[in-house]
Amino acid sequence: MTLLDPTTAALPPRERKPVLEIRDLSVDYGYDQNAVHALQGVDLTLHAGEVLGLAGESGCGKSTLAYAATRLLPPPGVITGGSVTFTSARDGHGGDLLRMGEAELRAQRWRDTAIVFQGAMNSLNPVYTVGRQLVDGILAHKPRSRDARAEARARALELLDMVGIPKDRLGSYPHQLSGGMRQRVMIAMALALEPEIVIMDEPTTALDVVMQRQIVEQIMQLKDELGFSVIFITHDVSLLLELADRIAIMYAGRIVEDASSEEVYKMPRHPYTAGLLHSFPPLRGPKRDLAGIPGSPPDLVNLPTGCKFHPRCPYAFDECKLTDPVLGPTRFGAAEPERQVACLLNDERVAPGPIPLELGVRPEGDRIV
Repeated sequence: MTLLDPTTAALPPRERKPVLEIRDLSVDYGYDQNAVHALQGVDLTLHAGEVLGLAGESGCGKSTLAYAATRLLPPPGVITGGSVTFTSARDGHGGDLLRMGEAELRAQRWRDTAIVFQGAMNSLNPVYTVGRQLVDGILAHKPRSRDARAEARARALELLDMVGIPKDRLGSYPHQLSGGMRQRVMIAMALALEPEIVIMDEPTTALDVVMQRQIVEQIMQLKDELGFSVIFITHDVSLLLELADRIAIMYAGRIVEDASSEEVYKMPRHPYTAGLLHSFPPLRGPKRDLAGIPGSPPDLVNLPTGCKFHPRCPYAFDECKLTDPVLGPTRFGAAEPERQVACLLNDERVAPGPIPLELGVRPEGDRIV
């Protein structure tokens, strides 16, 4: 049974109703003057049935955003501001996750939002079989009845079959499964209560490329069948170009570009996005040099003034050292109404000239997916 009715499913993702709206979300690690500002005023919207990719270098705040939005942020992480509003596409129930009580939040988890953590071996309990862990998870959120355990076991068998694991593996321990099978168990666990949102935190990081492909194809197949929305977190932009409807690029705890995957690939408007795209080779088309991104990610304790990317940016000009750009429409706003970018090159009032060619339309034959 899909979560989306046919009328909604026929609409482009951007025209569907939002199911998750993150507004002005800020997170610190630590307290007082020693606090590290890991997230600063992040805005992000996930629509019904959409696959939203979240990309950036290690340490940019991707996982922190996922854990903060789901109230799973471990100490010393502290949410210092913002809201995370869930609105069900099924019946309209919801609310601000950051202001829910413990009982309400516990009921919301796995039923409305679920998360697949990176490193399945560290997420599964090594002393219990995967079947027991699936059954216990289902029973924790379902009303108890005389036949509840039998029904939960039947559901666990159904889930294993759904993710392509033989049913006789229900009695296996995590160490008896391959890395790919453990990751599939985590996906099955996340889908147990048919959530509307599934957050996937680098679910293919520890897997070989063949298994990565199988896991991604499995995720997309289940998403099409069940209709849930996905936030897919990874540092691999090439992967997101293939599977995401929209991509948000993070740098130093902020969103610096938010656009459709096609727009990100053909017309990156932020120099950091362009640098990520030039950090891996194209599989087809003419050869091109790998440029990469010079320097290292900034120290969040001692961020540079102005634009946080300017020390590494090949297009930086004097104003970049003084003014911190905000996420907003590009200078091509009429042609790109859905795109947002945080870069002074897109502000004609201060930019020294036209937007650089490298941040314009890429050659049509230069394909990387």
